[in-house]
Amino acid sequence: MGARLQIEIGLTVDGAERRLLVDTRSTLLDALRDRLGVTSPKKGCDHGQCGSCTVLLDGRRHLTCLTLAAAADGREVVTAAGIGPDHGRGGLHPVQQAFLRHDALQCGYCTPGQVCSAVGMLAEAAAEEVTLDDAEIRERMSGNLCRCGAYVNILAALRDVARSEGTG
Repeated sequence: MGARLQIEIGLTVDGAERRLLVDTRSTLLDALRDRLGVTSPKKGCDHGQCGSCTVLLDGRRHLTCLTLAAAADGREVVTAAGIGPDHGRGGLHPVQQAFLRHDALQCGYCTPGQVCSAVGMLAEAAAEEVTLDDAEIRERMSGNLCRCGAYVNILAALRDVARSEGTG
């Protein structure tokens, strides 16, 4: 059997510089949860099909279960806990506020991934100058599953935010 190779990596997680030793085969999801205690991204399917592990990696939505931790060395990771003013310490992001206002969560397991995906999706749409109607929001959020079926309220929350940001 071959020896395990470990390397030291540096990440900025929710605004805090973090250094850690990881096995070169470890996913970013496992490094965040098991090594750093960052539990906002959830392990759902572990195959990139449910979106529960979605974070913003250098500002773009990313599935952490499909990303090697070593590949994230030197990059910025923002979880749902770190979204908002002052990396979540200064209040809620408008997407989080809309989720609360529209009751867009039930068990909450998918919610951190939904929130990160929504923030990334809104930024992508703004950069592409795309108008976000219901069909466009559904398509762009289709990689995030909700077992509780809160889709109607998630759609309402994101429609609300898109309109307030001028993209809907």
